[in-house]
Amino acid sequence: MSRPPLPPFTEESAREKVRLAEDGWNSRDPARVALAYTEQTEWRNRAEFPRGRAQAQAFLERKWAKELDYRLIKELWAFTDNRIAVRYAYEYRDDSGNWFRAYGNENWEFATDGLMQRRFASINEQPIREEERIFRWPLGRRPDHHPSLSDLGL
Repeated sequence: MSRPPLPPFTEESAREKVRLAEDGWNSRDPARVALAYTEQTEWRNRAEFPRGRAQAQAFLERKWAKELDYRLIKELWAFTDNRIAVRYAYEYRDDSGNWFRAYGNENWEFATDGLMQRRFASINEQPIREEERIFRWPLGRRPDHHPSLSDLGL
């Protein structure tokens, strides 16, 4: 199984890879998203360290059970042959109706088949009021015309 675009990345293929990852995560489908990672993938996500695709999928199941109405924007920061750095922001609410905006950076490393073998995330979040939300598209893929993080000044 391969997951194009494949390394080595160009600017165009790195941007495409970032958008495909964003689309996947906005699906909030843990089984679908987990298929983008190698069987032996290694993650660091805050204080959690999933190892392997099954643990990554379980992590995502827990995440999206708590982070409701999740909407994400990712943006390419830098790339090399088989590595991509992104910055991102996402908004969600908890089951009490409290809204949050999270900001983060991820470093990704890919196997030759285009599956992500390493994902290191650093994330900060802040509470926001419902009226401060700016990611208001219908759940799912961010529309192509929606502003990017840079366009939004984030």
